[in-house]
Amino acid sequence: MAKFGILIFMLLPLLGNVYVLWHVWRILPLPSWAKVVVEMLMVFAFLLLFVGFSRHVHMSMPLATVVYEIGTSWLIILLYLFMAFLLLDIGRWVHLVPATFLKNSWSGTLAVTAFMFFIFLYGNIHYHQKVRQPLMLTTGKMLSRKMKVVMLSDLHLGYHNRRSEFAKWVDKINEEKADLILVAGDIIDKNIQPLEEQEMHHEFLRLNAPVVACLGNHEYYGGESNALLFYKKADITLLRDSVITVGDLCIIGRDDRSNPKRKTLSELMKGVDRTKYLVVLDHQPIQLEEAEQNGIDFQLSGHTHHGQVWPISWITESIYECAFGEWQRGSTRYYVTSGIGIWGGKFRIGTRSEYVVAEITPDR
Repeated sequence: MAKFGILIFMLLPLLGNVYVLWHVWRILPLPSWAKVVVEMLMVFAFLLLFVGFSRHVHMSMPLATVVYEIGTSWLIILLYLFMAFLLLDIGRWVHLVPATFLKNSWSGTLAVTAFMFFIFLYGNIHYHQKVRQPLMLTTGKMLSRKMKVVMLSDLHLGYHNRRSEFAKWVDKINEEKADLILVAGDIIDKNIQPLEEQEMHHEFLRLNAPVVACLGNHEYYGGESNALLFYKKADITLLRDSVITVGDLCIIGRDDRSNPKRKTLSELMKGVDRTKYLVVLDHQPIQLEEAEQNGIDFQLSGHTHHGQVWPISWITESIYECAFGEWQRGSTRYYVTSGIGIWGGKFRIGTRSEYVVAEITPDR
């Protein structure tokens, strides 16, 4: 089943690429040799996606950064080119778009180019605008004082989210003067190399509050043993099917579902002090009923990115009970964050990059 999913993941972009290449050939009002050059550049960008994901190709960081940026950005650009040409085809079929607009057409070429330029310029600018999401959590349990917690997920630090950019996020987090920072996985994008070369752990050491995190699926892609070494250098308390008490909070950190042997939440709850405010960190927001059944007060998850770009957000919303934002089952509250970072191309279209600032207060 997993191999079938990987096959579909690779086949769909390939078919989309063929469809887009055919349309680009038809619409460009250029001589054949120039069209060949354009098509070769598009194919090259598409191939870089697979080169970047290969574990058998070893590159220097500058080269790997270029390969990653172009390859993953092209995947999203390809999606929007596919949608643009499909919409134009539908318009042609219902006689709203003249056939000449799609064949050797300067007007058609300029219109599609302008649309792509402005949508991706907006997407990139919007990605860099990190949204501060406040969250009020009240409890009937005894708290000695109000606690302020910054909650993050899906940093995806690596070739594209580099140290200089992460430093800006650290400054924003430090401005909150939080008691605690919780990270629900995917700190590392897929490879530990860029974090080591940039000495990314020094930025974590600048944070002015303790950091507690769980693993995400991307830590498994890059090798969880590498992640463990990095977390130790970065002074991150990693909860991997384990529990820690911080003041009046009891934090239960689950291993990612990438580990088929991870413990159930019921197993982790044995011996837990239920008079504390119970917080679960679980990267993927699947089987949310477990937190409700085990009397958890709050669960933080990420993973979905809220689809990252529209209309992928519609797909994540159909897959997950809650793909983004606040949720509640019984007395258990949840927040599924779209993440402060991003996987692949730096575009947010119809979604947002965010960090959550939660205040946990007694309701009496």
